[in-house]
Amino acid sequence: MKHGQRVNASKKRLINCKQVDVNQLMPLKYKWAWEHYLNGCANHWMPSEVPMAKDIELWKSELLSDRERHVIMRNLGFFSTAESIVGNNIVLAIFKHVTNPEVRQYLLRQAFEEAIHTHSFLYIVESLNLDQGEIFNMYNEINSIHAKDAFEMKLTEEILQPHFSTDSPEGAQKFLENLIGFYIIMEGIFFYSGFAMILSFHRQNKMTGIGEQFQYILRDETIHLNFGIDLINGIKTENPALWTAEFTQRIEEKIQKAVELEILYAQDCLPQGILGLTAPMFRDYVQYIANRRLERIGLKACYQAKNPFPWMSETIDLGKEKNFFETRVTEYQSAAMLEW
Repeated sequence: MKHGQRVNASKKRLINCKQVDVNQLMPLKYKWAWEHYLNGCANHWMPSEVPMAKDIELWKSELLSDRERHVIMRNLGFFSTAESIVGNNIVLAIFKHVTNPEVRQYLLRQAFEEAIHTHSFLYIVESLNLDQGEIFNMYNEINSIHAKDAFEMKLTEEILQPHFSTDSPEGAQKFLENLIGFYIIMEGIFFYSGFAMILSFHRQNKMTGIGEQFQYILRDETIHLNFGIDLINGIKTENPALWTAEFTQRIEEKIQKAVELEILYAQDCLPQGILGLTAPMFRDYVQYIANRRLERIGLKACYQAKNPFPWMSETIDLGKEKNFFETRVTEYQSAAMLEW
């Protein structure tokens, strides 16, 4: 860029813009990206602000069944590594190839939120005095968790190669596939069974510290999902030739594969019903949310499924109804200070 030459907003592009050298935000072109960034900042929270004393008391008691403990352990095992996989993908794969500064600004915010979520699972594991090795190594040892993580890491593999570029149609499609794999599948499908399970405990006033943290994480993830959908649809609009019949068929097949992996995970978490939850209900739920995700990127719903957990929609909408931090506890003990 020559001395005195200013950035023209109309020349900004989501990928393959040759003018990117610094995060020159102004003039804004993609106001949706900046709105997501501001919303993320407004939602800021830290795990250590959530009191865990009641959870510790309940966990040490005999009031939780083995089935209930199994559900909690499986969810901690999946989420403890899944959030770091998402964070790695943002920093190592997505950020490099997105060429718009306001979108990059949000990606920086999201990467920090992924770190907070990983921090949250460490805080829970420390608070409950769980075996850290067992929780954080479940992605290697539990088939249903390993399958979901391996599915996602496969999507990042090619993009991490040194010579990968989005300059070619094939490269741009591969990048778009990664975005769909992480925003639509990982954060939009793979996370939601776990949210429903843990928030079912919270609804029954059990493990409320974990439940509160999952509420905050769900609120963050809702913005991540909406940002990802806007980014995917924006790239589609700017590069319509990428959205071929062959490509969309591949995407639909990947989403259908992901749905089956998530159903297997739900069955693993819930071999028998608890809290009014059963594995068949999660088949309906996963298919229902997959339909919603397909529709939001312009594809057709492919399942006949109804939402068995209408209260989940209410939970997601809580931010509009209630200030999450009205009852924030300002004096709390960190996990390291809590005595067993």
